Amino acid sequence: MGYKLDSAGIYVTQHGVAHRNDEFDEAQFQNLFEMQSKHFWYLGRHRFILESLKRFVKKSQFSAIDLGGGCGGWVKFLAEKCPKRITQLGLADSSRVALLNAKQVLPQHVDLYQVDLMDLGIKEQWDTGFLLDVIEHCPDDVAIVKEAAKSLKPGGKLFIATPALDFFWSYNDDFVKHIRRYDKEKYRALAKAAGLNLVDARYFMFLLSPLLWLSRKTKPNDLDEKEMARLYKNEYKTPHAALNLPMHAVFCAETPLGHILQFPWGTSILGVFEKPF
Repeated sequence: MGYKLDSAGIYVTQHGVAHRNDEFDEAQFQNLFEMQSKHFWYLGRHRFILESLKRFVKKSQFSAIDLGGGCGGWVKFLAEKCPKRITQLGLADSSRVALLNAKQVLPQHVDLYQVDLMDLGIKEQWDTGFLLDVIEHCPDDVAIVKEAAKSLKPGGKLFIATPALDFFWSYNDDFVKHIRRYDKEKYRALAKAAGLNLVDARYFMFLLSPLLWLSRKTKPNDLDEKEMARLYKNEYKTPHAALNLPMHAVFCAETPLGHILQFPWGTSILGVFEKPF
């Protein structure tokens, strides 16, 4: 499958790509765009993944693509933190809305791709790939990971982050269209099914997990659509600084702590998958 640059500066396929709203509602991208550079959760997650990247990608220089990367928060963070190590940087998503939002904040050298994650058509182009909070929305997670693996060079690393542990399932998972949560055993099975090696798997968002569990378990699970929409509007925004700043500090304490110790649980899990040579 060939990609060509369109008038908006996005690489597109000849036949185009349709975003699947049943997996992730495109209307939510505006909220994500506004949150991704300020919300404690995004900042803490970025910090945790960056530490893993430093540990497991040993090349002095490498190429990287964020698959299903939405509005580009992680790519922007990566470009700022690793400017001398990354030779080529890409953001790929099925949503043109997300990519146009991302274009507002990303450096000009970042390549933007409108893709179908089930049919990337990219062969051994990238050293490193990311699927961050993506596959929990997708009916066929194995197919997504297999396709991502095809885009990696032999020995390439694929970083996958997802919500963790069924114990933490709440109304929020239903609202944002999660199909599943993961644990280490599911990551091992995913690696085997996709023909990859699981190099590392660890939980994060451990220190704040009791607070998150309490905040979501105290709300009913039988809200109607209107009540859910109101709840989403209230929750999916950056908290007031009086709350956001201390929670950011707590979450950031997990790096490097969570890479030295294995947290026994967390609301998220990060896996490092390697493509065999």
